[in-house]
Amino acid sequence: MTGYDELNYPAFELAAKQLRALGYVVISPHEINPKKGMSYENCMKADIAALLLCDAIALLPGHENSKGAALETAIGKVLGMKIGLYSEFLFEPESEQ
Repeated sequence: MTGYDELNYPAFELAAKQLRALGYVVISPHEINPKKGMSYENCMKADIAALLLCDAIALLPGHENSKGAALETAIGKVLGMKIGLYSEFLFEPESEQ
């Protein structure tokens, strides 16, 4: 989120809307941390706590340049979560959701 205009909220909002329309239950960092003045550390603490409730991670374009996404992905791998680009989730057969 850091390093992007508006903390990349528009991309997070669009992805959450599209995934919800397909029936996914979405927990999104832009909704967990709506206060743009929160410290990075507090945002990551909230994100990690929410991540523990998830069974998959849908990554946005540019995730390769994000320390937060790298940490979340590492945690997801250790916990056996499904991890992929969010666009892959858009075209996944309904039976796998």
